[in-house]
Amino acid sequence: MPVHRPGSARRALSALIGMLAALLAMTFALPGSAFAAQGRGDQAIPHPEDDWAGSQILKHEGGPTAGDEPAGDEPSGLLATVEGVDVSGHQGNVNWATLWSSGVRFAYVKATEGTSYINPYFAQQYNGSYNVGMIRGAYHFALPGNSTGAAQANYFVDHGGGWSKDGKTLPGALDMEYNPYGATCYGLSTSAMVNWIKDFSNTYKARTGRDPVIYTSTSWWKTCTGNSAAFGAINPLWIPRYGSSVGELPAGWGFHTIWQYTSSGPTVGDHDQFNGALDRLQALANG
Repeated sequence: MPVHRPGSARRALSALIGMLAALLAMTFALPGSAFAAQGRGDQAIPHPEDDWAGSQILKHEGGPTAGDEPAGDEPSGLLATVEGVDVSGHQGNVNWATLWSSGVRFAYVKATEGTSYINPYFAQQYNGSYNVGMIRGAYHFALPGNSTGAAQANYFVDHGGGWSKDGKTLPGALDMEYNPYGATCYGLSTSAMVNWIKDFSNTYKARTGRDPVIYTSTSWWKTCTGNSAAFGAINPLWIPRYGSSVGELPAGWGFHTIWQYTSSGPTVGDHDQFNGALDRLQALANG
């Protein structure tokens, strides 16, 4: 008859549990995994590479309306502008020399999302734009339902979203748009959303000395903040609208600072215009 050895069974079970734990850890540590390891308190982010400034605006609000210029054509009507682009991991390595030759002079680069995702192409994009002579800045794709504004601001600053007064670095931008993973307003009330944005903005200001730029559409802002006028005197506005004019601005802002006017421009899709001449863009960079 076989002899039952409790100690041997326990050791075998312990070894099996250890193997399973190691395999699980390896799965979550794989770079580029759809469910890469999440920060404490942050929910899983299934497809952060598909979340860029305007990705959800295009889905929810569409492109130009009837009578507007086709997306991709440069808009008219601004007396002095500077051409720019915004990029993310979605674009991969970017040909910055081609963009510079076409007249692009500034760029915003996605750095982070939530409190766990870092754009794997950030260094090529952020440093590459700088190296050809552009003024560049970083932006954060907000997930207000996942963690606090302060936590996400700190994560952003710690992973590329900082600022230095070198004349070539724009203040970080906070991307507030439709939720790619669920409820439009991330499950927050309008007052809770306003407080979340204040929390992010105040933390970013404390860390860097600069007020972050806010990227948002008028429609989303009305829906999710109740059209709050609390930020217009503090945070520069970067507004997406894919047509021949900026259109209505969110409450509190008398003018826009940056206009994302197309999602189908040359070399990279998202093209922007700074509302002013180059010396004013340099002034924004210098603070």
